[in-house]
Amino acid sequence: MTFAATLAALPIGTFRAHAHGKDWIVTRSLVAGGRGEKLVGEALDGSDYISLNLYHLASGDLLNPCEMSTAKVRAFVADLKVLA
Repeated sequence: MTFAATLAALPIGTFRAHAHGKDWIVTRSLVAGGRGEKLVGEALDGSDYISLNLYHLASGDLLNPCEMSTAKVRAFVADLKVLA
């Protein structure tokens, strides 16, 4: 599954999740009329933070992490499990 598909499978809005051995509060929202997505996560223990934008352009998807590495946000989204 592509990064964009994995991200798109997550719920819109705020939810609890688990990744990298921690529980998180995560918010996924659509921006620019659905032409982009924003994901923000904060570990409940306060030890980590994730923020990214994914833009759906005619030339392809553009991942824009917010002041962190692309590898970090890709690994986070890949490991993220939504908690019921």
